[in-house]
Amino acid sequence: MTARDIVPPASILPGLALGLAAFAASLTPSLIPRDAVVQGGLAGACLAIGLGLWQLARWLWLAAQLPAPPDRAARRIGLALVVPAAVLSVWNLAQVTPWQNSIHAVMGLPPVETARPWLICAIALPVAAVGYGIGRAIVAAIRIGVRLAGRVLPPRTAAVLGAVLALFVVWTLANTLMFRTVLRALDASYRQIDALIQPDQPPPADPTRAGSPASLVAWDDLGREGRAFVASGPTRDEIAATLEQPALSPIRIYVGLPAAETPEDRAALALRDLIRAGGFERSVLVIVTPTGTGWVDPAGIAPAEYLAGGDIASVAVQYSYLSSPLSLLVEPDYGAETAQALFRAVHGHWSALPRDNRPRLYLHGLSLGALNSARSAALIEMLDDPIHGAVWSGPPFASTIWQEATRSRLADSPVWLPRLSSGKTLRFANQTGFAENGSAPWGPMRLAFLQYASDAITFFDPRDLYRPPEWLAPRGPDVSPHVRWYPVVTLLQTGVDMLLANRTPAGHGHVYAPEHYLTTWAAVLGPVPGHAALDRIRARLDGLGLSDPNRGG
Repeated sequence: MTARDIVPPASILPGLALGLAAFAASLTPSLIPRDAVVQGGLAGACLAIGLGLWQLARWLWLAAQLPAPPDRAARRIGLALVVPAAVLSVWNLAQVTPWQNSIHAVMGLPPVETARPWLICAIALPVAAVGYGIGRAIVAAIRIGVRLAGRVLPPRTAAVLGAVLALFVVWTLANTLMFRTVLRALDASYRQIDALIQPDQPPPADPTRAGSPASLVAWDDLGREGRAFVASGPTRDEIAATLEQPALSPIRIYVGLPAAETPEDRAALALRDLIRAGGFERSVLVIVTPTGTGWVDPAGIAPAEYLAGGDIASVAVQYSYLSSPLSLLVEPDYGAETAQALFRAVHGHWSALPRDNRPRLYLHGLSLGALNSARSAALIEMLDDPIHGAVWSGPPFASTIWQEATRSRLADSPVWLPRLSSGKTLRFANQTGFAENGSAPWGPMRLAFLQYASDAITFFDPRDLYRPPEWLAPRGPDVSPHVRWYPVVTLLQTGVDMLLANRTPAGHGHVYAPEHYLTTWAAVLGPVPGHAALDRIRARLDGLGLSDPNRGG
């Protein structure tokens, strides 16, 4: 069988039709606004995938020796499909601007004059060509697999099993060599880059901060994100002025990757510095799990510090330099070991203290930090001596606790704001506050998920490949009314949305606003200050500009 027999000219037309249909579908809006460059890359990838899927399906059909229509009939069918697909592509290109503006509208962004359809096409075509070339290489690998299987198996069986084996080998190599190896290499390179970045500010003089002259952790060993964390945050005087009552200086402890060799050693160092700073003598203690880059969202911890009147300590340990979306797509377990080591160290010391003379213990994490934070607490430890609560924002789709809680929601509640039967232990919140049962009495442990319907890191789902996502029925307050589901394409769109999730205004996507953190922490910490104090805290947080979509991870 020659290449001409496998892919005759007539067979290109149905594939082109499928590719153009995928191209057209990719132009429709999804969760996050896309500029022309990103849209062009996505559209080109969809065009290539449509072409590749058709060529693969046809090759398998012929390799299995199944009957194929004559070239003339195939050409007529192909033309009948290509023409409407091309018309649809042109129509959708004309709609790109209003579609993107529909996302801008629900996120409070100014409209764009044009989404630059011509630039989209100019980028999509070379991307499609490269993608199609990769697809042809994969088909070549499948041919080799089928030829090898054909030596010992009947032709049709060899076609199926050989193709499956070849695809398995290609995926394994890509996952192992291209993804996990690249992940570790990037992590190592970013670590070296971070080490070369000199501190841009002097160490804090406050002994309640890691990196201070009194600290057990050297200022240089905090890393860039650790230095930013301990050098920021509200001071005692700022909290006192806001609450109009005496306050304490919040304790912030952080241990960067350079500080020790192993997760256990870094956790032990964090515990010693936390004890040194008096963290277990405060009323509230928060174990913070950073994002993949080591970043602690200042909008996430500052509201708790104001609510506690500064009588609070927080501790975090870095585990990576990679962004959360990259880690989630490639290796979602990245960082769990460090989070577990820190929890065991802190919880072990805390549980040995008298129950009436120790702080209330909470967990906190954003994004990959939320995933690893939820994994950090062993069930047996929680049952024997449970924590008091947690605030997990932007919980990733891979979070088992989040998945189980979402599946357990009442049938009349949406997936983006689930309502549980009792809400005594676990509740969900978004921009509008808690779900309906948020007014019911809390139990002794208060766990809260803060999430936005437009956050693809939370609502990405591989099953979107073949079925509509649950967040479309009904859709959330910051999801465009023009979003539709398309097989394969929607999965690619939300995959791109994950990478763009930090490029939204605060209160949408993966950028969580201080005012929403404040509402969530107030419910979890309880009791809360009066309305006047809450309003002053909210105004203070709004004036600090804590939500920075250009940072984080």
